[in-house]
Amino acid sequence: DDELAALGDPPDFSRLLDGLALEREQGITIDVAYRYFSTAKRDFIVADCPGHAQYTRNMATGASTASLALVLVDARKGVLTQTRRHSYICALLGIRRVVLAVNKMDVAGFDAATFARIETEYRELADKLGIDSVAAIPLSALEGDNLVQRSPRMPWYSGPTLLEFLEQVPAQADADAAPMRLPVQWVNRHGQDFRGYAGNLVSGRVAVGDAVVALPSARRTQVARVFDGDKDVQSAVAGQAVTLTLADEIDLARGDVIAAVHDAPEVADQFAAHILWMDEAPLLPGRLYFLQLGPASAVARVTAIRHRVDVDSQESMPATRLEMNEVGYVHLSLDHAVAFEPYAKNRALGGFVLIDRQSLATAACGTL
Repeated sequence: DDELAALGDPPDFSRLLDGLALEREQGITIDVAYRYFSTAKRDFIVADCPGHAQYTRNMATGASTASLALVLVDARKGVLTQTRRHSYICALLGIRRVVLAVNKMDVAGFDAATFARIETEYRELADKLGIDSVAAIPLSALEGDNLVQRSPRMPWYSGPTLLEFLEQVPAQADADAAPMRLPVQWVNRHGQDFRGYAGNLVSGRVAVGDAVVALPSARRTQVARVFDGDKDVQSAVAGQAVTLTLADEIDLARGDVIAAVHDAPEVADQFAAHILWMDEAPLLPGRLYFLQLGPASAVARVTAIRHRVDVDSQESMPATRLEMNEVGYVHLSLDHAVAFEPYAKNRALGGFVLIDRQSLATAACGTL
């Protein structure tokens, strides 16, 4: 602190995240910036996402892998259209836990009523969007009030500081307790007599002897061996990269799914989905795209646009096309059936991208 004071002007902390020259010139966030930090209790990855409407697709990119959203609100302005847009995208991409960080409380005179009004308005929005958990924290980032240490200037607030909350909040739902799902990324033929199916265990637990089903073929068998790297183990849990061998020879390929028999995912070639359109060329029903759902790929066609969703107001509107940064509720038809689950239940088997077949650019992201 003494060294910073000797330099004169306080540091501009926005430069930590706004690293692009255009961002510094215009004073806005354009692309997602990832920064890493850790405390004695936890490691963190922060994705700083842009707020402007024209960068909605960038914001969705940052939200797609997040476990928690920190929605920053200016105490002078309250819940804005931008706040509603960001919160809708977070809800669409499966984030069900939000920190409402009401900043610049110093400018608002550290007024409890101002904070309470903003919190009430945001909780109404969260209920409408299906966001399960909202933690509201009053802040003044200028001098660190309620960031790391509790602020004596807001004695009416008795909750945790921002860092205290982030250190103790559950990082994600208990994926171990969900049914076992292993999307096959690679068929490992190590010699003539070994056929293993490698992939990331996206949910559940798997152990030697478990009854499993291979999808989309629906063939049933048992797990013969479980490998963690090159080590033979008895079991594995969600999050581990494993290789399974099966008791029976089954024709499995990249994109197929090995799942628990008692609660297997569905298989279909027709879907309803929300998509966020990312391409500069509009979406027109009938055009073919590559669809990528985890390791599974297919040729997909949008057969109908049921409606467009105004991301600012969340109202449904009729539409015959989708422009860049617009969200629509559509019907998809695939050239073959794939295993899937609703996105709200399983991100790995419910989230997909559409890829332009000529440029190979990502045209849309979607949730089943």
